Amino acid sequence: MLDLIIEGGIVVTANDRFLCDIGVKDGKIVEMAVNLDKEAKEVVDATGKLVLPGALDVHTHMAMPFGGTIVADSYLSGTRAAACGGVTTIFDYPVQRKGGTIMDLINSKKAVLEKEACVDWASHCIITDFNDGQILEEMEEAVKEGITSYKCFMVYKKAGMMVDDGMFATLLLRAKELGALVNVHAENSDMIDYFEAKFKREGKLSPWYHYLARQEFVEAEADKRALHWCKHLDAPLYIVHMADKEGLEACIEGKKEGVPIYIETCPQYLEFTCDVYKREDGRNFVCSPPIKGEESRQALWEAIKKNQVDVVATDHCPFQSYEKDWGIDDFTKIPNGCAGVENIYPYMLDAANSGKITFSQAVALCSTNPARIFGCDKKGAVRVGNDADIVIYDRDKDFTISVNNMHSDYDHTIWEGKKLHGYPVKTFLRGQLVYDNGDFVGKPGMGRFVKRVPRS
Repeated sequence: MLDLIIEGGIVVTANDRFLCDIGVKDGKIVEMAVNLDKEAKEVVDATGKLVLPGALDVHTHMAMPFGGTIVADSYLSGTRAAACGGVTTIFDYPVQRKGGTIMDLINSKKAVLEKEACVDWASHCIITDFNDGQILEEMEEAVKEGITSYKCFMVYKKAGMMVDDGMFATLLLRAKELGALVNVHAENSDMIDYFEAKFKREGKLSPWYHYLARQEFVEAEADKRALHWCKHLDAPLYIVHMADKEGLEACIEGKKEGVPIYIETCPQYLEFTCDVYKREDGRNFVCSPPIKGEESRQALWEAIKKNQVDVVATDHCPFQSYEKDWGIDDFTKIPNGCAGVENIYPYMLDAANSGKITFSQAVALCSTNPARIFGCDKKGAVRVGNDADIVIYDRDKDFTISVNNMHSDYDHTIWEGKKLHGYPVKTFLRGQLVYDNGDFVGKPGMGRFVKRVPRS
């Protein structure tokens, strides 16, 4: 007997859509057929609705110390919110510091996640120091344990987190050797430091100057530099939160030349422009890289429509409004980050529902591509053998985002008042119902660590 049958729904893949019933047993999809004639402990009627793979948000920061505080979402609240937005796997970004090891860091986070996680999880690891080569040696063990991606910053020099070009190149080559992947935050740190100091001397301290200190060309230079090393070292690279047109176009040209580069962007760069920093609540939108101009926003959407962007993820990193207010008179004191993990899949599916992109493109960007790129071989698609991470989506359900109907622990959201046509109504994690029509019905600790496979 099957544990669950989802019947009558329209299954959407990255390439197709078709009417199909889905049979689940022991957390896996075991059968798919029209009019599946089997007994099951539970049958869910999805007639007229879309049946989608759960999303993978491969860029989140939960419970992370930053800017003198800690991110508003714990692993519990952040993964609870994820489940309620149709995200069934999150990727965390723990930060390795001088003297710290990869596995000690990952295992310390794992101990908390095993108690709190409401969805499955994986970890990238941010490398800030090689510890006299020990980290480069340890990477081999870490990859065997399923930690197959690493991040480095081309920014945050003053905070001791930036890698120079030599470290960046070394990490790229070591990752290539091990079948791992490097993620990079690309902005020019020296230019940011220059502009911030200049604006502070001039008394220009509103959130608008956060944008001007990190405007398009500041990001584009670093995008191009990262692309340069990726190309000439022939080492795969994943650029996180792409926000500017110039850097985007350079990376797209690199792709056409066969450079092994992947492009991620985020919903905030698709929805808003830098004009938000002129608003009275502009500090709430402060994130890095900052939201850019309309030309960049349009370029990102055009690239998505042409399948030139690989992944949409969130950079989920929310803070409380009173913490954002620390920078009310000085933009450099504003904790950087915005919410998004509960909004990403509904937002991209709304774009599909309106005809801006196809539903298959939304599934590819939010689920299938990230699963493939980061080695989650049992995630990212509704198919036999995969984990039964499934979202049922009602194309006719209207929904207005408000802090009052989200499931995080923050007290405001940049998405307040955003109207969506179509919304997830059920989320299953490995066949277990975790979200049901507005309510979280799962339990902390349901999530499991995703051991990823190295790149071949």
